[in-house]
Amino acid sequence: MARDYKKEYENYHKKPEQRRRNDGRKKARRLMVKKHGKAKLAGQDIDHKDRNPRNNATSNLRIQSKKKNRGRNK
Repeated sequence: MARDYKKEYENYHKKPEQRRRNDGRKKARRLMVKKHGKAKLAGQDIDHKDRNPRNNATSNLRIQSKKKNRGRNK
């Protein structure tokens, strides 16, 4: 069965809380690009140590590989 992306957006990604969380993740990436440079972050993720994407304190952010960061929830 194919994924219904439109329905997924309407039911989940469009919610105000999810928009704020996404904005926090984007802000963290911008902060780290400013601090470390775009080249160092190529192919990497920004990890929030406390798993709260709205906490963008520099002590809470670190650079990790995509595999390590995205596999941490499992």
